[in-house]
Amino acid sequence: MQFAEAKFNKSSLLLAVRRYSSAVRDMEQTILLPSLLRDLPSDEVWDCEAEEESCKDLYENYLMLKALRTTVESGLIPLDDNRTTPTHTALNDTLEPLLETDPEALFHFHMIGLFSVMSNLTKKTQSLTDKYMDIIRVGN
Repeated sequence: MQFAEAKFNKSSLLLAVRRYSSAVRDMEQTILLPSLLRDLPSDEVWDCEAEEESCKDLYENYLMLKALRTTVESGLIPLDDNRTTPTHTALNDTLEPLLETDPEALFHFHMIGLFSVMSNLTKKTQSLTDKYMDIIRVGN
């Protein structure tokens, strides 16, 4: 992996995507029994919905991280227009003023966001893999 990474600049989006894909692949190869993650609460704040106070379990995180990798590698799936949620509507309202800005500034804004998201997803994937390894060690 390091040889492949050497071809890209440290701040390459392609490198960030490869790192995430690699972390998910390692997670899939490590987590042989994903069902062990069911009903185990996540320690992450990002998993909890503020209104419901319900948090995703580790199994749901596992499925989400795998699905996101598929989307990253295969491309976007068109969203159903009937599924517009308040979150998407609020996000679109927030981004409207940005659409009128300089295209280069908008590009940089989105690149920074993509790097941040890919880095966070990679860390979450590695953390989930580590938690699974801890579960397996406790079980033995």
